[in-house]
Amino acid sequence: MNWRAANGERRAGHHHPRGYVLLAARCTLLAILAGCATTPLPTVDGIIQRERQHGKTIAVAFYDLRSGATLMRDEHESFHAGSTMKVPVMMAIFEAVSRGELRLDQPVRVRNEFTSIYDGTKFSCDPGDDSDPEVYTWIGRDVPLGELVRHMIDRSSNLATDNVIELVSAPRIMSIMNRIGAGEVDVLRGVEDEKAYEHGMNNTTSAYGLMTVFRALPSAPGAKEMLDILSAQEFNSGIPAGLPPGTHVAHKTGNLTNFAHDAGIVYRPDGSSYILVVLTRGYAKLEQANKIIAQISRAIWKQQ
Repeated sequence: MNWRAANGERRAGHHHPRGYVLLAARCTLLAILAGCATTPLPTVDGIIQRERQHGKTIAVAFYDLRSGATLMRDEHESFHAGSTMKVPVMMAIFEAVSRGELRLDQPVRVRNEFTSIYDGTKFSCDPGDDSDPEVYTWIGRDVPLGELVRHMIDRSSNLATDNVIELVSAPRIMSIMNRIGAGEVDVLRGVEDEKAYEHGMNNTTSAYGLMTVFRALPSAPGAKEMLDILSAQEFNSGIPAGLPPGTHVAHKTGNLTNFAHDAGIVYRPDGSSYILVVLTRGYAKLEQANKIIAQISRAIWKQQ
């Protein structure tokens, strides 16, 4: 076979009909487009399996609030909750407000001395370990409870959290979790209680537990205000980063050494919504974990 002919060029003196040439060109274009269309997008399972080979642990819980469809992967695996526990704290605050026990405009004297659940000794939050330095400028001042709740969620302030949680107590938060079926979310204490941390007395959660929390949010006391607060989240490198720009997400992140999480409600343009929780463990850098969370978020969005 002539090399030039075998590679698609015509031999001298041989003419194809015009229709044949157009058909051949169309077939070539379709073949190229088909090849592009069949390039596989990463799936949730593909991402998890790939990362598992590198020693990472990932749990996913997806629940479609419109259809009830679910996708669960290691959803009952227990993780350190990190700052995701601040969502149950907020739920307890708004329930107390609904009962008239607290007011969002009531003044709270901001302090930085708390009691360890391990041995009753005192500890303080470290500004160097906190993502919101502003609250430290409020120490000794009266600040509206609602303002502290917003800083607890949107800027993930540890100091605001420890001032707020004492108004409702960890046992009361746990009673709410058990009532809504989120017993896998275990809130023992506030944050930066180092002695408790060193002795394994930690707040924990599973992907399923957090999914249950977010399923309960839209019908919980103060739902609109809580969802508005979650929608103003300032850390958006996880779930939102995998979505089309401008997508509305009401979510809460949580990270500490070796783990990073994101959980929330994603709102589609058609008005429907779904819950997505991604918990990770084993990443040395937060940006690495957030990249994986964003990839899973993108895969979920594309598969819907």
